[in-house]
Amino acid sequence: MQRNTAPAPGGTGKGVPSPLRRLRRLVIAVLVAVPLMAALVVAGAWAREAWLVSRPAVQGAQETSPELIARGAYLARVGNCAGCHSPRGGAPMAGGMPLGTPFGTLFSSNLTPDAETGLGRWTADDFWTAMHHGRSRDGRLLYPAFPYTSYTGMTREDTDAVFAWLRQLPPVRQTTPAHQLGWPYRWQTALAVWRLMYFTPGDAVARGGEPQPGGGDAAGVGDEGARALLLRGRYLVQSVGHCAECHAPRNRLGALENAAGLRGGWVGVQGWIAPSLADPHAAGVQDWSETEVRQWLRAGWSPRGAALGPMADVVAESLQYLADDDTRAMAVYLRSLPREGSAKEDFQPAPPAQLDVGRQVYARYCADCHGDQGQGRRIDGQPAYPPLAGNRGVTLDAPQNLLQMLADGGYAATTKDHPRPYGMPPLRQVLTPAEMAAVATVIRQSWGNRASAVTEQEVLRLK
Repeated sequence: MQRNTAPAPGGTGKGVPSPLRRLRRLVIAVLVAVPLMAALVVAGAWAREAWLVSRPAVQGAQETSPELIARGAYLARVGNCAGCHSPRGGAPMAGGMPLGTPFGTLFSSNLTPDAETGLGRWTADDFWTAMHHGRSRDGRLLYPAFPYTSYTGMTREDTDAVFAWLRQLPPVRQTTPAHQLGWPYRWQTALAVWRLMYFTPGDAVARGGEPQPGGGDAAGVGDEGARALLLRGRYLVQSVGHCAECHAPRNRLGALENAAGLRGGWVGVQGWIAPSLADPHAAGVQDWSETEVRQWLRAGWSPRGAALGPMADVVAESLQYLADDDTRAMAVYLRSLPREGSAKEDFQPAPPAQLDVGRQVYARYCADCHGDQGQGRRIDGQPAYPPLAGNRGVTLDAPQNLLQMLADGGYAATTKDHPRPYGMPPLRQVLTPAEMAAVATVIRQSWGNRASAVTEQEVLRLK
């Protein structure tokens, strides 16, 4: 009798697994491998955190002096700590300001020396750990909305100075609200994994490499002096001033990409763009003189453009108080940044009908202040309304900043060198989306300006 050796239904022969069996084995392998890999990543993340905690702290200041406190006050001003920790109408440095992010809302901490709700029980080592490693006194990992990803480049001497200044502030008992974050961002484990991928403690300034003299060479100083200015400027821009936190792009998980490049990014969820500092057609100052840059940092105003939106607050609360040497150092460094201008698309004029509407709106609402030819206006010999002709702030590739000013209005920075800024009234409730798009288009395509037309949909997407 001959044995039947035909393969069973769904089989492929003796010793050869069927497609169904192969699929089953693959699914089992994936179900085993994915959790195992996730467990290994989590274990690696927390092992790294344990290693960071075990590292000895850098030796700090041995005593608190009036000079150390004064230096801390200056550095806190340069770092604009009050911008996040002093809500308008609230107690200075008492925190509680909501900070919107794509992942939820965080609230700034109380930095006053209150023992229960602030830094009253902190030591200088605790503060150094927060600034350098992004870890709180109680061991919690801090969210990078507190920009320790930049502050990690600050020296121990400077962090001790800031802490000495904070310690002498009046204590304010004010509990910080709990962060409002969705899953999985509220988990410390998720933050540990994020830090494993994107955060390297240490000299954060080194991300930019050694600064190279170039367009930012300081006139009147030798090679060593120019190099010292560049290093100081880089330290102020990249670490103390943490400019990359706004002026560098971020990936979908909120991590900075090429922070040293300062190629521009979104300012939180406020709807503003921090333009590229590497592109002379955006906010780069490689073609400006050192004097022009220094004046702009102090005043927030120049015939080339004014600081508006969130940047106006930075100038008013921080940059105008820079010491002369530091103003020069920042100007030298910003002028030395490599040019990385974006390729411009071919200019396409807007439809005549849209331009006609835009000209009518401009004549009615804009010309009295900004001039028939976009030339701006001076009052009593002082600059009052910035020119729109040749203003690169209105010809950025994306029109969001121009639309934000048209919709919500605002003021330039109030500074010692520009003490009477004139305001821009909000037009959101006055103009239709089509009219606002039309007048924005006219501004971007008149008096030599050559930028893309604005659509009604872009106006409707405004915050």
